[in-house]
Amino acid sequence: MYGDSATVRKILTELGDTWAVVGLSTNRRRAAYGVAEVLQRFGKRVVPVHPKAETVHGEVGYPSLDAIPFEVDVVDVFVNSDLAGAVADEAAALGAKAVWFQLGVIDEAAYDRTRAAGLDMVMDRCPAIEIPRLG
Repeated sequence: MYGDSATVRKILTELGDTWAVVGLSTNRRRAAYGVAEVLQRFGKRVVPVHPKAETVHGEVGYPSLDAIPFEVDVVDVFVNSDLAGAVADEAAALGAKAVWFQLGVIDEAAYDRTRAAGLDMVMDRCPAIEIPRLG
């Protein structure tokens, strides 16, 4: 398990409300679209990060993390596992407080690097499932 319940709770309740969602586009059939909607419902600002830089759920999109002109608290990653490590490294370099790899996104080396860099991290879990459980 990559992210104990205390870390999940900390990321969802203490580390800030600005979430960059890497892989979020206007495609309603993609998991990122629904997860971002749930995060917004629970008070998070969701920043779409996708090469198309589309506006999603009323938030302006950016083509990459480094194009976002303000601080991001959590980077939520909806890309293939083989691409996720680079996103985690970029999140750490940009000063994010945490990285969240979605269900099925697994990169153990990236998990270790991200934790070693001082960020909290959860891997292979979904915040849209976890946040309602906080009660």
